[in-house]
Amino acid sequence: MTMVSLCLDDDMKKQLDELCNEMGMNLTTFFTIYAKKALRDRCIPFDITAPLDPFYSDSNITQLKKANQQIKNGQVVVKTIEELEAMEFE
Repeated sequence: MTMVSLCLDDDMKKQLDELCNEMGMNLTTFFTIYAKKALRDRCIPFDITAPLDPFYSDSNITQLKKANQQIKNGQVVVKTIEELEAMEFE
């Protein structure tokens, strides 16, 4: 047997202890089951995803499509940087 040590946030460990207890096991059993499944399936036994870039969120894509349509329809106001800066103080 080999001893494996890991660090968990205190609250996370407490919650995990409680969950394992409800399932009739301890943390060692929990991590052993996890490791056996990962080795058997040759993958991490759950999906790991990165959050999407907020630029590509549904609401932003909707706004981009709306702006694109306004450009196509000629509904565009063109201002110089000086004009925009002057508007800031109005």
